Amino acid sequence: MSDIYRNKEGQKALRVLFCFGVTPAFFDAEVADLDEIGTAISEAFDNLGERFGIDVLATMDDDEIMVGPSLNWPWTCYVLADAPDLDAVTGVCNIIRETELGAGRLWKYLRIEARVGRPLFFATR
Repeated sequence: MSDIYRNKEGQKALRVLFCFGVTPAFFDAEVADLDEIGTAISEAFDNLGERFGIDVLATMDDDEIMVGPSLNWPWTCYVLADAPDLDAVTGVCNIIRETELGAGRLWKYLRIEARVGRPLFFATR
């Protein structure tokens, strides 16, 4: 079995699980600021395909059954994707570092971790 995974277009790809957690600062934020934070998150992660070549395969958000900060596993939400290379994965993670929000950056409210691998050999997507 090859170590190189190819996406549905036949291009070399990495299978990535982006894990997102909200920080205590999110829950400490004023209610009036939550719309601005939510808008910033949505805009920051918009068009991942066009910006980084990321093909989002699935998402999962367990915010209805998990309340409070996610400082480690289990995370608040997940994005399963194919990425063309490690630079694309790093680019998505850097969104947290680069997105300005008020006097700070998005990392005040959100954490991200990427797990990189390949599809499970005995299962198909």
